[in-house]
Amino acid sequence: MSLTASSRIAAGTPDFKRSNRAMFFGGFSCFALLYCVQPLMPLLAHEFALTPAQSSLSLSIATGALAVSLLLSSIVSDRIGRKPIMVGAMATAALMTLACAFADGYGQLLAMRALLGLALGGMPAIAMAYLGEEIEPSSLGLSMGLYISGSAFGGMFGRVLASTLSDFLSWRVAMAVIGVAGLLAACEFWRSLPASRHFRPNGGGLRGLGMGLRRHFGDAGLPWLFALAFLLMGCFVSAYNYIGYRLLGGPFHLRQGVVGGISFLYLLGIFSSVWAGRLADKLGRRGVLWIMMSVMAAGLLLTLAQSLPVIVAGMALFTFGFFASHSITSSWVGRRAAPPQALASALYLFFYYLGSSAVGWLCGLLWAWGGWNGVVALLAACLGGALLIALRLRGLAPLAPPEGALAAG
Repeated sequence: MSLTASSRIAAGTPDFKRSNRAMFFGGFSCFALLYCVQPLMPLLAHEFALTPAQSSLSLSIATGALAVSLLLSSIVSDRIGRKPIMVGAMATAALMTLACAFADGYGQLLAMRALLGLALGGMPAIAMAYLGEEIEPSSLGLSMGLYISGSAFGGMFGRVLASTLSDFLSWRVAMAVIGVAGLLAACEFWRSLPASRHFRPNGGGLRGLGMGLRRHFGDAGLPWLFALAFLLMGCFVSAYNYIGYRLLGGPFHLRQGVVGGISFLYLLGIFSSVWAGRLADKLGRRGVLWIMMSVMAAGLLLTLAQSLPVIVAGMALFTFGFFASHSITSSWVGRRAAPPQALASALYLFFYYLGSSAVGWLCGLLWAWGGWNGVVALLAACLGGALLIALRLRGLAPLAPPEGALAAG
């Protein structure tokens, strides 16, 4: 019996609930393991006598390694399948986080973080490819939004737990506890995720990679979506990298645990990613994306205030807008991408994490030059470029739909 569009997983079915539960845990684990070091940067700088830019390498080296690993993982995934690679990636990254707790020096910590990034390359792009292959197109925005809401929850959980445990115990205990949580998430992911039904092995290797690159970069919309990934994630990670330094210093002088509490704003991302996914499915991605990015830019500008409540409100708007924008752009890639879909997802996330690494590092230099104002200046320029791209995409012609289907986007 051949598999058709009607055999894809639709909203409301038991398989839809299982796949979304698994992807929620997958997104949770990926972000918790990757970003748990973010609130620990001031502590690492103090313990190992580092500058803010050097301390930020604990995150940048992981995201940089992840960006490189994404492309290689997509090739392997196209050969042997989606689920085994994702489960192995989650388990290995959790073990590397446990190993970080026992690092003798900053060099060892960076080595473990690089290995963690390489391992996690087998999760996010392949998750997007799995959803694009298995979920009914009309339900894809919701499903991708739920996956990203898991990412938002994981980012919040990892940061808040790391801040709290490091405040009362130590950063090493924090890393160990988060590593154990990652192992439990990997087990639940393996138990819940339905087996692929629409995956077809592709043994093209490097030749297939070259053909896929030409196909995806030749598309009228995908390269612009890749550029958005670079700019949006670079802005988001950089803001959370350095807002802690601002709030720990004058005139606020907040405690580490209190500063880590700002990550509770990720709860807004859990809501906005799902809400924006539904809205984009209903109204279209072109009309919603630029509005969500404008919300993100408005929030960034509010953080220039000297009032703590206004700064928190600004970060709330910034976080809401980011997760909504990411939900829309990532599902848009899934709708537009022709085979090999895993490579399109990998390219999107390659630029996503490359932006995190490159812009995050540059913001460290601007922090040394102009403090928070210097950071905001760079991020505002990045968001301005992203908004111009979003406006350009409003005129993007939809792909010709398959017979009997809706336009792909």
